[in-house]
Amino acid sequence: MPKFLDLFAGCGGLSLGLTNAGWTGRFAIEKHPDAFRTLEANLLTGSRKSFEWPRWLERKAWSIQSLISKHSVELAAMKGSIDLIAGGPPCQGYSTAGRRNPHDNRNKLVSQYLQLVKLVEPRFLILENVTGFTSGFEEREVDGKKRRGRAASEMLVASLRALDYHVSSALINCADWGVPQRRTRFIALAVHKNFKNSSLLPDLIEQLKSERVSFLKARGLPEQRHVTAREAIDDLATVGRTLEVDPEHSNFLRLAYSPPEISSSYLSCMRDGADDRAPNSLRLPNHRQKTLDRFGMILESSERGKTLSLTERERFGLKKHTFIPLSPDRPSPTVTTLPDDMMHYAEPRILTVREMARLQSFPDWFDFHGKYTTGGPNRAIDCPRYTQVGNAVPPLLAEALGQTIASLLRQRRDASTEAASAS
Repeated sequence: MPKFLDLFAGCGGLSLGLTNAGWTGRFAIEKHPDAFRTLEANLLTGSRKSFEWPRWLERKAWSIQSLISKHSVELAAMKGSIDLIAGGPPCQGYSTAGRRNPHDNRNKLVSQYLQLVKLVEPRFLILENVTGFTSGFEEREVDGKKRRGRAASEMLVASLRALDYHVSSALINCADWGVPQRRTRFIALAVHKNFKNSSLLPDLIEQLKSERVSFLKARGLPEQRHVTAREAIDDLATVGRTLEVDPEHSNFLRLAYSPPEISSSYLSCMRDGADDRAPNSLRLPNHRQKTLDRFGMILESSERGKTLSLTERERFGLKKHTFIPLSPDRPSPTVTTLPDDMMHYAEPRILTVREMARLQSFPDWFDFHGKYTTGGPNRAIDCPRYTQVGNAVPPLLAEALGQTIASLLRQRRDASTEAASAS
């Protein structure tokens, strides 16, 4: 089986998708203990163990900088044995949803990514980031004035080419690969020039796109339309259903979940492997009555699937810049780390962690760990469940990426085997 490393792994969305595509992990690097705990519980232990963890690397939360500082010799020794490095450096410094700060220390993580690529020299690369990654960002002096320069994506592609990689990149809408979410991301795929006949390989992004229909068909997902929010989360609705005390948090209620008769192909994918077990992270929010009343009025009078206008937000007393009631008949907007950015399409509440995970294409057997939310100064320290989900690469998209590269590896290895047999 082909081998991969996952950098900036988060809770494991990218690793999960790659293992579903037939890959075996060597290690995954994530610096937040909460996110690493979720990844470890799902992919590093038990029957779904997906990594052959090296003995020299302690299985814990690591930063890329610490990994390189302590284990550069061991990393260099891996050269030639790793088929793929995948990773999506934290995107806050590039995101158009936040303050685009060119001096944000998190932007340096792309450089650390490149440093590790140079040490290990994998055959293929995957890099995922927000769309803001493609906007002019680098500051430079022109005639004594600061000007916006090249986009971060352009600088990355140039750096990878300097490391002898052929690079293909594009903005990809996750909804086109079966994820019930309008989530557009920058994707770069690269192959090292030392990979046999790499110059003859098809453009990797075009190859990915050419396999889209067959990918969806193999999973029974619709090919001519997007999966909707209703198809993803309707079995988790609470109206007219039994609620129970959440065993993890006695001050909260959760849905007393019973596996439904499968009503959509997407739900069938999400329930695969869960058997009759209820998913975790079903805790419902404890909204105040004032909030319930406000959400009820929004459901009565606002268009589903559309961001509330400034006038509407002022009328409802909302201070948030972005607030969207979901449309049941379309994919959701981009799932973020903030649970109060959107609300359920039929119930006066925000979504549960599990509902957001469904919109990200995490299967029901995948359990999330740690706090649900955090606030104040702890926002810069903690990585609660909502944040883990919002930051993740959707596993379905990751699986499509992994399948495309794995098929090229197989084709090249099969061709080499045939050539050896013929000689």
